[in-house]
Amino acid sequence: MNVSNCLTISRIIIAFFCIGLIIKNNLISLSVSFLLFLIASFTDFLDGFIARKKNKISDLGKLLDPIADKILVLGIFLSFLVVKIINVWMVIVIMIREFIITGLRLLALNRGYVLEAKKAGKHKTLSQMLGINFIFVILILKKIFTQNKLIDFLYQTVIPLFMWYIVIITAFSGLQYLWINRKIIRDF
Repeated sequence: MNVSNCLTISRIIIAFFCIGLIIKNNLISLSVSFLLFLIASFTDFLDGFIARKKNKISDLGKLLDPIADKILVLGIFLSFLVVKIINVWMVIVIMIREFIITGLRLLALNRGYVLEAKKAGKHKTLSQMLGINFIFVILILKKIFTQNKLIDFLYQTVIPLFMWYIVIITAFSGLQYLWINRKIIRDF
């Protein structure tokens, strides 16, 4: 157990706090959850940076890091679903993609293959993180300014459009990943 792995485990713990606080759905809980999400996102950067810098990349880290990422992101999307910010089918598409690709990467790793993230996958991750940040900001502003037409527009129109974009990018990146790695998949 090294510092990087401890940071990864802390991200999993923080994710569960974020989930519970989003579900409470009040100004304070959403604000604290957003702050925790930002901290968790920073630990994702930091654990990889430390592992590479100190040459402490471990098999445990390779296994835990993508799992921690998925718990954080999927947990938050599920929480947004519970408080009726996003549609269930959107979360299902995101979850299916994440489970298939993460499972494939872990299976490949177990067999000695390293399936690297592709450009579309990195774009998917960026869009999901920006989307989560955007939704948090709008939810917090909506709690502060309960009768604001701009915030209502962002909540009712822009969040769904952003989620459509996230779902399309997520699905596309998953299909592209499967297509690019089809020869390796056939070997399984």
